[in-house]
Amino acid sequence: MTQKHEPEVVTQMLIRKPAATVFQAFIDPEMTTNFWFTKSSGPLKAGSTVTWEWEMYGVSTQVLVKDIVPNKKISTAWGDPATWVDYEFTALTDDTTYVVIRNYGFKEKGAALLQVVKDSTGGFTTVLDGLKAYLEHGIVLNLVGDKFPKELSKHGR
Repeated sequence: MTQKHEPEVVTQMLIRKPAATVFQAFIDPEMTTNFWFTKSSGPLKAGSTVTWEWEMYGVSTQVLVKDIVPNKKISTAWGDPATWVDYEFTALTDDTTYVVIRNYGFKEKGAALLQVVKDSTGGFTTVLDGLKAYLEHGIVLNLVGDKFPKELSKHGR
């Protein structure tokens, strides 16, 4: 049973691939860079800290890998201020996996909390959409990079 956290962002998606394949897509940066960040200092391993980069935005974050249950769950802490992010993988059939991403442990209050929850929800939804396109259809949609095109920042947006 999954523990409840408040407040908590929950995003989810059915992926038509085996749980081991979907799990590996989050562990192995060679796969993850096709739908999320652009660079990683290494694969996710329990007890390790890796650096994820989004080169198009000039940002990076340290990701502490708290726990890994193969093909079932990855628990991390990252961000500033750090929050928990759990990735849960449930095999519904041999060829389908239900992925749930939970983000919790927010320090913000009031309007700042609402903004962080909104950003987290949108961000993790985008990740799952990109994951689905990549694993099911072999398509790299560039969703994360296209979310905030550099041309808009030149125009004061």
